Amino acid sequence: MDNRILILTGDQIALLLERKEDEILQAVQKAYESHTLGATSLPHSLFLTFPGEPKNRIIALPAYLGGEFNAAGVKWVSSFPENIHKGVDRASAVVILSSSLTGRPEAILEGSLISAKRTAASAALAARRLLRPADSIDVGVIGSGFINYETIRFLSVACPCINSVWIYDLDSDRAKRFQHKCEEILPRAELRLAARMVDALAGKHLVSIATTASRPHIDDLSVCMAGATILHISLRDLSPEAILSGDNVVDDVDHVCRAQTSIHLAEQLTGDRDFIRCTLGEILLNKAPGRESEDKVVVFSPFGLGILDLAIAGMARDAGIQRGEGLFVESFIPEPWTERR
Repeated sequence: MDNRILILTGDQIALLLERKEDEILQAVQKAYESHTLGATSLPHSLFLTFPGEPKNRIIALPAYLGGEFNAAGVKWVSSFPENIHKGVDRASAVVILSSSLTGRPEAILEGSLISAKRTAASAALAARRLLRPADSIDVGVIGSGFINYETIRFLSVACPCINSVWIYDLDSDRAKRFQHKCEEILPRAELRLAARMVDALAGKHLVSIATTASRPHIDDLSVCMAGATILHISLRDLSPEAILSGDNVVDDVDHVCRAQTSIHLAEQLTGDRDFIRCTLGEILLNKAPGRESEDKVVVFSPFGLGILDLAIAGMARDAGIQRGEGLFVESFIPEPWTERR
């Protein structure tokens, strides 16, 4: 039996997934469909928090993804918001892939790029199915970090008719850097800095929210365009009242109704989950319509499922083996104890 383990670094992951947006979107869609059809095992994520440091956390996301993937593993991902003031990224992660036949670990992959791309692909896939038909769309971006940057990248593929992007961040310098980076992705779109958050919300067909907010700070969606779509990626920006005013779509009802997400707060306020209309997987399988009505604001709140990390990590692993990338560590797993001296 093979006792080796494959290690893929962040730079190698970036190379292996470069210009693979279409393939990643397809893999994410298949993972959602498999989950909706019951071909997954998905325990609740485990949050490791630190006394006196409420914003810092490390999360473990174990998962099994069946069907054509037949993948098992775990993502160990940290979020330390103050890292950006230290010159390093907010998030870091590793993904461990294990054999679903023996349980033995087979690969260790740098996970922050995988995590960002699966998050962005999930949001872009939702946008493609939830947006009202339009010849061109105007986008608002709240939060100018790596997640929204990758979301813009995937939106450029999933929704190529982007006319303008309005960018808002509490840090104007970060917003300017974000604007400059997005010029490479959307050279024909108008990229503007929003002086106020409301300018990124009002009059936009699509709004992507990815911040480090730990409590709601958006109370009212009435400024939004009728029928707008909101990608509520960071999960804690909208007040319960704002959530209840929208047409709510999630990735998994049980997962998103915990950890004090905005959806969880709305459940606590109402005492039920009836305000959640359906999951994205149900829409993808045509078990539910994309919209409840043409005029109501649709809010997509994805908790972030470990099965998506497995789908993309498996893609990167297979590409790495095929292209000879990565390091195989020999004899990583010891011989059976009965054969050791």
